[in-house]
Amino acid sequence: MVTISFDTSSLLKFLGGLAAAAVVFLIVRGVWRLARKLFAPKLHGLDRKGIQARWNEIEGMVRGGAEMQLKIAVMEADKLLDHALKAMAMPGTTLGERLKFAAYRYPRVSDVWWAHRLRNQLVHESSFYLEPHMARKAIAQYRKTLQMLNLM
Repeated sequence: MVTISFDTSSLLKFLGGLAAAAVVFLIVRGVWRLARKLFAPKLHGLDRKGIQARWNEIEGMVRGGAEMQLKIAVMEADKLLDHALKAMAMPGTTLGERLKFAAYRYPRVSDVWWAHRLRNQLVHESSFYLEPHMARKAIAQYRKTLQMLNLM
């Protein structure tokens, strides 16, 4: 027969420490969320709900999977990013110029350049074939960039 004994005060200390750790975690998480809200970029003429609604439409095109839908989805994602950067008051006359400016404040925004170049190939080269995996990769990069900018 095995007898298990424990010290009640040790158990209470352990449970108290666990509860304190949980409270600290919740406080830190709340402060993080509040800071993201307070320091989120101000948008002029565009709101986050509108960006999310448009993004849902773009993802619907991607789910369709046809080549033309994928091409349009990439072009629309590029256009959405451009409108978002304009709403953030990024200077420039083209998306390329706005991306260069945004890269000073958000260095990771440079990751979306290849997707923008892919979009340019779609628009300027009529015989360009868009591979489905490249389209999905570009869409994922646009999503990541919009999230990084705290717009979605």
